[in-house]
Amino acid sequence: MAASAGSASAARIARVRAACKEAGIDAFYARGTSNIAWLTAFDGVFDDEAAHALVVTAERAVLHTDSRYSLACEAAAQGTPIEVDASRRPHAEVAAEVVQAAAGDVVRAAAGDAHDAANASGEAASAGGCPEAAQRFVLCIEDDMTLAEYRRLERAFAAGEDAAADSAGSTPAAPARAAAPVVPASAPSSPLWADLRETTNFVFGLRAVKDAGEIERMKSAQAITDAAFAHIVAFMRPGMTERAVQIELEDFMRRHGAENLAFSSIVATGANGASPHAIPGETVLEAGQCVVLDFGAKARGYCSDMTRTVFLGTPEGEMLRAWETLRAANEAVEAAICPGVTGAEMHQLAEDILAEGGFGGRMGHGLGHGVGMDIHEEPVLAPRNKELLVPGNVVTVEPGIYLPGKFGMRLEDFGVVTETGFEVFTKSTHEAVII
Repeated sequence: MAASAGSASAARIARVRAACKEAGIDAFYARGTSNIAWLTAFDGVFDDEAAHALVVTAERAVLHTDSRYSLACEAAAQGTPIEVDASRRPHAEVAAEVVQAAAGDVVRAAAGDAHDAANASGEAASAGGCPEAAQRFVLCIEDDMTLAEYRRLERAFAAGEDAAADSAGSTPAAPARAAAPVVPASAPSSPLWADLRETTNFVFGLRAVKDAGEIERMKSAQAITDAAFAHIVAFMRPGMTERAVQIELEDFMRRHGAENLAFSSIVATGANGASPHAIPGETVLEAGQCVVLDFGAKARGYCSDMTRTVFLGTPEGEMLRAWETLRAANEAVEAAICPGVTGAEMHQLAEDILAEGGFGGRMGHGLGHGVGMDIHEEPVLAPRNKELLVPGNVVTVEPGIYLPGKFGMRLEDFGVVTETGFEVFTKSTHEAVII
């Protein structure tokens, strides 16, 4: 593994440990593949199958996988803090084992502190060895975990409890609230409970701030996407179907460096364009229409995302006014984005400009979203996001106007919030493209 990748892995594990410490969490258990890919910084290892689990404690980071991925994981782990476990066991069982070992360390440390304090005060140490508060161990889990996986964790920790209780000759009492009990075999006289604490966007929140390496990868993906747009506008003509344009567009990206598509491309002509997530079909492109093209490449593990609206003939009347208003909204927001503004404010700015142009209430969706390893990440430019944008946030700006039965259009770039403003990755023109 390259030194830079090893450094990225170490830095990300350090970040999640710092976040755990700040939140009062002792360990983190990840099952989401994109979160695992981000935390490990492994390239060319993971696919779409949820075949992996990562447990991060204060001292260890253990990736559990299976034989299909073990060689690639072991090669990628060289020079990183990641341990690879490819044993043929359930993920939950490995997690319980790693957590029990970490919990034992906590118990021994707490017991030692209690013993030292008792000696210093001249009092006898308590029979349990450490106060109850010091014995609780918190395991953070992702809130998108399936119920089946959660139950497997409960059973795995309960099995560990039973084994430890048998060796101690006693059974610990049930906790006052829902939790998974863990009793480290190394400290049978001091029962320790591990709370399974749900978290929302725990790693996703860390991923919202991109580093220089991630930004460089997204620029590479966008370069492929920009080239695909130049190609497709030379290819398109009236009489083609949406589906034919989609196939050519996606084939070009794959043949010119995309390892995959960021998402299934949208090609929507005429009235179909009024559906923001239209599925390309056999509708034929006709003169006088506009065509929405929303697409992106995935390269070196990262996504790009752009939308352009192409005109089959010079736009006039309402269509021209919509385009001019849409472009004004996009460019005003991109000029306004900087550290300290909120996603909600940027969304409202776009809405205000659309309304001034006579198209109020015609967008219907959030102005933008984060992009990274996944096509939809944090933060979002939407009414629900009252958090301040910070340098390193990568977001799309994609105002849209949708007139059912007539036409739809959208203009989307994406880029990164910098210390002074917004750097747009998208290089394709904002001028009206007329075929």
